Amino acid sequence: MLRPYKLALGKTFCTYSHSFFEETLADTLTDILIIGGGIIGLSLAIELKLRGANVTILNRDCQEAGARAAAGMLAPQAEKIPPSPMLDLCLQSRALYPKWISKLEAISELTAGYWPCGILSPIYQEEKIVYNQQSTLKSEWLDQDAIHQFQPGLGAEVIGGWWYPDDGQVDNRALFKTLQVVARKLKIDIYEELAQEIVRRDRQVLEVKTFSRKFQANHYLLATGAWSNDLLPIAVYPKKGQMLSVCLPYPCARERLPLQKVLFGDEIYIVPRQDGRIVIGATSENVGFTSGNTPSGMKALLTRAIRIYPELQHYPIQEFWWGFRPETPDELPILGSSYWDNLTFATGHYRNGILLAPITAMMIADLIEQQKSDPLLTYFHYGRTFM
Repeated sequence: MLRPYKLALGKTFCTYSHSFFEETLADTLTDILIIGGGIIGLSLAIELKLRGANVTILNRDCQEAGARAAAGMLAPQAEKIPPSPMLDLCLQSRALYPKWISKLEAISELTAGYWPCGILSPIYQEEKIVYNQQSTLKSEWLDQDAIHQFQPGLGAEVIGGWWYPDDGQVDNRALFKTLQVVARKLKIDIYEELAQEIVRRDRQVLEVKTFSRKFQANHYLLATGAWSNDLLPIAVYPKKGQMLSVCLPYPCARERLPLQKVLFGDEIYIVPRQDGRIVIGATSENVGFTSGNTPSGMKALLTRAIRIYPELQHYPIQEFWWGFRPETPDELPILGSSYWDNLTFATGHYRNGILLAPITAMMIADLIEQQKSDPLLTYFHYGRTFM
């Protein structure tokens, strides 16, 4: 058996029983094994490593992860999340972003594309104006004249909208690259291997098997996103999202970009990057792991995007792609302790994985390192959806 242990900054993180490892013959031993090397898994690994843990990541090296089906919006208000523990979690994470990004950029010497540009949520003539339920947060209603002055080029059908100055964005691909570089600089071991089985006995995880080896740890973290149900009977399912990007047909300095704000409309969002790229997304499809872009998906996105910002019809298309978001039945993440004493969940983030990366890393690291459970974690416990 594993001997009792306590994680502590600057101290040895765990003590192993010799007979335990003789019995299971692991190929790779570590303090903490994170199953999943996406943005959530990397964020967790970095946070735990900075606190003194020996961390290993097991990554399926999948190009269809939820981070690709994302535009990097930090949008708890534009998403109109009602007052709830989920809104509290999202707002706390949004508040962590500036310092979190600065830390990552300082270590990596890269830019993660964080831009607190605000989000504008236009509405059309046929829509009913729903007034803001998040009354304690910064927002402003703009009527028809005001919104067209505030953001020139909007479609003629736009009659008004909400302005959320505290929402923003991060370039999800730049962030992913930044996290990878930080992990390498911190000497976090990353194995590009597909986890085949999580071996359990009673209330303990014994090891994780891949095709070529066995991994053992004192503690395990499941951060496999849409693929979580492949390894454990947990209610996380893939929700496909198709996306595309266009680019400005001419070079333009950041301060002169025609779009300076994210546009968040009805089943569409348009996210301008500082390099002139414009990301458009995303569909939401219950098709399992069916891959590929479809003409109908691209047509739907382009039709909605051009309606809200007609100038896009003249911009050259740059790229199409898709990914799979990790959805849960109530669309809330699964965070914290599991049925197994030495396994913790950090999965099911659905549409908010990038937004929730810093708060997930902090809360889960506190739970593992200090056995300190934030009260908010109660609302995201696996027990509400576990099957």
